[in-house]
Amino acid sequence: MDWIFLILAGLGEMAGVTSLGFYSNKKHIMALVALIVSFTFSFTFLYLALQTIPMSIGYSIWTGIGAAGGAITNMWLFGESRSWIRFFFIFLIIFAVIGLKFSN
Repeated sequence: MDWIFLILAGLGEMAGVTSLGFYSNKKHIMALVALIVSFTFSFTFLYLALQTIPMSIGYSIWTGIGAAGGAITNMWLFGESRSWIRFFFIFLIIFAVIGLKFSN
């Protein structure tokens, strides 16, 4: 269950980063509410996951999911650069996260 909590926390981080993009662009109150709800969701599930997963592993995986997922989501929603080098480094983040999971 702890790994499910960590994945949910990572998805909340992705939603928070995306909400931050919407809020930065439009300054709409609903984007701010979504930002607060997303990060609250994310931190709550991160807290639950870290009850059994070591902090170094859990935090790194949570950050990796948020960084890679946020970058891909923002490329899709906000038209950010889709260069091959960017995809390469996103792949490296994902590869590192998988490596951390199996190193435990």
